[in-house]
Amino acid sequence: MSELLHLLVYEYVEDMTERRAPHRDAHLALIQRYHADGRLTIGGAIGVPVHGGLLAFREAADAESFAAEDPYKAAGLIVSSRVEPWAVVT
Repeated sequence: MSELLHLLVYEYVEDMTERRAPHRDAHLALIQRYHADGRLTIGGAIGVPVHGGLLAFREAADAESFAAEDPYKAAGLIVSSRVEPWAVVT
């Protein structure tokens, strides 16, 4: 049996590791809030150096809400984002 989650997929600007520093605490606080109430199951940065992010939500609407609230978006650090259904089998 599989569980359906919803991935929020981010592509970040170049030099994200340096450019995110002033906004990172607020971004992590948002992650903690969504995780604490059960909407976000797991998330993290992609690549070395960082070039994107993946966050898995229980509901697509929560992924979209998170993306709209994300301080990285307000700071112009997200080049693109999309929400994709993810059928998790293990």
